[in-house]
Amino acid sequence: MTADVNSWRGVAAEKAEEVSAGLAALLRERSRRLLGDLLRPYRRGVINTITLIVVESLAALAGPWLVGIAIDTGLPPLLHSGDASPLLGIAAAFAVAVAVQAVTTRLFVTMTGRIGQKVVLELRRRLFAHFLSLDVAFHEDYTSGRVISRQTSDLEAISDLFEEGLDSLIAAVLTLLLVGTGMMLLDWKLGLVVLAGFIPLIWLTAWFRRESGGAYRRTRETVALVIVHFVETFGGIRAVQAFRREKRNAEIFSGLGQDYAEANTRAGRLIAIYGPSISLVGNIITGVVLGYGGLLAIEGDLKVGVLTTFLLYLQRFFDPLQDVSQFYNIFQSAASGLEKISGVLEQDAGVPEPSDPRELPALNRAGGTGEVVLPGASTAGIAGRRVRFESVTFGYRDNLVLPALDLDIPPGQTVALVGETGAGKTTIARLLGRFYDPRSGRVTLDGIDLRQLPDPVLRSEIIVITQENFLFDGSVVDNIRLGRPDATASEVEAAARMIGAHDFIAALPEGYDTPVGKHGGRLSAGQRQLISFARAFLAAPAVLVLDEATSLLDIPGERLVQRALRTVLAGRTAVIIAHRLSTVAIADRVLVLHRGRITEDGPPGELMSGDGEYAALHASWAASLA
Repeated sequence: MTADVNSWRGVAAEKAEEVSAGLAALLRERSRRLLGDLLRPYRRGVINTITLIVVESLAALAGPWLVGIAIDTGLPPLLHSGDASPLLGIAAAFAVAVAVQAVTTRLFVTMTGRIGQKVVLELRRRLFAHFLSLDVAFHEDYTSGRVISRQTSDLEAISDLFEEGLDSLIAAVLTLLLVGTGMMLLDWKLGLVVLAGFIPLIWLTAWFRRESGGAYRRTRETVALVIVHFVETFGGIRAVQAFRREKRNAEIFSGLGQDYAEANTRAGRLIAIYGPSISLVGNIITGVVLGYGGLLAIEGDLKVGVLTTFLLYLQRFFDPLQDVSQFYNIFQSAASGLEKISGVLEQDAGVPEPSDPRELPALNRAGGTGEVVLPGASTAGIAGRRVRFESVTFGYRDNLVLPALDLDIPPGQTVALVGETGAGKTTIARLLGRFYDPRSGRVTLDGIDLRQLPDPVLRSEIIVITQENFLFDGSVVDNIRLGRPDATASEVEAAARMIGAHDFIAALPEGYDTPVGKHGGRLSAGQRQLISFARAFLAAPAVLVLDEATSLLDIPGERLVQRALRTVLAGRTAVIIAHRLSTVAIADRVLVLHRGRITEDGPPGELMSGDGEYAALHASWAASLA
């Protein structure tokens, strides 16, 4: 297989070595804590379910016991005197036991399924909400394929456990205890014979636990890698096809699929050994009990009915072990999935919500929160907020981007950041949007550290528009209303007119109700960007950050947006990052960055007339246009 496949296999092997084997995965503290927390609201239902299982088990065990009584005490009167009443009484008791068993089985299976689905639903909600709360840095490391694997295959494994195996496991444990006790009470000599057979069973079970734990963990890891590669391939299908990577990616996927198949084969092989081995031990013990019990019966030391009951109990004794072996893969998969999910849920957010949140001072804005100001209208009274970076240090892993940044942006000022790639412009935008927190120092809004602001407040005050212009599946109006779902149709249209998007939206087949398609695929890149502008303007933040937000617009579209920006940004605090210096021209102030430090600071006209770095950048940009 190719080197890429070996690399993926190496990742799988490395991950497999990080986890412990066997049933201990489920017994880890965080998994037990999570499971207990999920089941706590349904404590009464769990107790009722276990009670029903106990009743069902007792009713099931009553059958063989009644058969033995019928042989020893019911048949003799019928054969000697024709009196059928004792046998009929036993038959009636047997019918009652069967009815009780049927009713309780139906009830506890129903209750187990109901509780299981509620637990899985709650777990799914928690997992989704927690993924949303985790910071951008986490999602950059934790691939989308692994996120999907947690929400699909791992949760489905836990759901399968509740639907297909958990009641069988509880019933099996109770049956083993009750049947074992019953056999010892019937005849302790035969009971000791059965217990002697437990020596090989214990050894087999210990071996199976050890081997299957690693095998089923391997299946969870390999299926996660299959999902990761699948998502990455089709998420980047344009790049795959552009660089003719179809064959190579297919080879990698085939290799990962082979690993997954081998892992499942290994798990299936263990079941194929464990299940028949239990049957073999059970049949040997049954033969020994039949031979030894028959001798006792012939000698008159054991009643035939008791021997019959004992043999029927033997069957019920080994059947649960067979059931456990059959659904053990479900149990191990669920244990592995619960371990992974509990690990995600205990992952702390890199940008946590404040424990002692503070409030921002009120702003008296003419537009009001969310009110759209049309081009040409008065912007007097629109207020921004003061933004400050105070000795901010930040870097990605070991790469220091901002050594010690000090920056003060007064309310209502538009600041443009320019500089070479890697100078720290986008990092400043991310820190201001609090996608990350600084290593040291602080970023403040009207003197309040962003880390002390509740997330809903922060997101309503600061909006970051990037060149990614992500649109959700839905209509144009749905995407514009993203930041303000209660906006009226007239407010949506006003926002679209303000940034010059109304004309092309009105020309769409269904106007504002036109579906944008997956990721906005039915629209051009420029149209998607204009819609992302409109939804940000509709939300009317106090601080607006544009990170290369006009990079996908053509020259006429950029000029149209620039005219809108002059109106929208008037009075509000804004940070613009752009390589096109025509966009920078609308700024009140330009900062030139070099390796995270401000090397020039001043109005664009003043810097352009000098002989500094900005003037050189502007001259180079003008020459490129010529």
